[in-house]
Amino acid sequence: MHIAVVGTGNVGRVTAYTIMCEGLADELSLVDIKPRLAPLLAEELKHAAASMRLDVKIYGYERDEDLSGADIVVVSAGYPRPPGVRMSRRELIAKNAGIIKYVAEVVPPRNPGAKYVIVTNPVDAMATLFKRVSRAGFVVSTGNHLETLRFRARLAEALNVPYREVWGFVGGEHGENAVILWSTTHVSGTPVDEYVRERGLKLDKTSIEGYVKKVSEGIIDVLGATRFGPAAAFRDIVRAIVRNEGVVLSIATPSRFEGIPEEVFVSVPTVVGRSLGPKLYSVLVEEELEGLRKAAKSIYDTYRKGVELLNL
Repeated sequence: MHIAVVGTGNVGRVTAYTIMCEGLADELSLVDIKPRLAPLLAEELKHAAASMRLDVKIYGYERDEDLSGADIVVVSAGYPRPPGVRMSRRELIAKNAGIIKYVAEVVPPRNPGAKYVIVTNPVDAMATLFKRVSRAGFVVSTGNHLETLRFRARLAEALNVPYREVWGFVGGEHGENAVILWSTTHVSGTPVDEYVRERGLKLDKTSIEGYVKKVSEGIIDVLGATRFGPAAAFRDIVRAIVRNEGVVLSIATPSRFEGIPEEVFVSVPTVVGRSLGPKLYSVLVEEELEGLRKAAKSIYDTYRKGVELLNL
């Protein structure tokens, strides 16, 4: 399996390392326009691969056009949110739309049949744009799988249970209009509200929702970037595709919503393998579905700003 990571900044390089450590790639290609970055990162990963006795070939390129023959392409090229600056992921559209358009134009012709996992923020709008420009058959946004992991971690701590005992998803937009899908949430196999009631516990859902939406700001301010959580989340998605796992992940795929003239990428719990679906809309309650519709409108508006900036 030939996996490529386009854009090897803070998130891309840790994602590439995590994918390599999992043994998902027989070939791993790294691409970054910064001079010498990808080739020298490739050298570092070769040293780590030797330590772990991994049988993987690793390449580094400085031009997107030089990537060829990849089966899966993780697109993380672009500008991140800077430390100490309070800004929405949506505000990155002005800087990142042109980058994604370029990648969508030059990478697919040399990588026929590749599957694309979009990471660049605002990720749902960027995936919508990438799909439009590339016309690739398999494009996903990493969506709210990362928020889902943050949610499960925080809920496990609040209830003092192991992380593995918590199940539940976050849908909607990767950003302000993320929707905690409480109807999907179970603890030790019991619906969360029932679990809390039976044990006489209290659960501050508002606090947990605030944590899920805001924790990244503190991490970025102090550490400079979110790295390990995103890399683990993106590794999960790549692994599901490579191994055809058929697991449920809250990724964003093209969806139709009333009043929106185009498909947009909105996170819904979805079965993920080498093909996608079904989406588990049927398990959601009306309040959650309304949250998804609101998120879809926000994502579409951000996407349209990118389209207008690019004169598409």
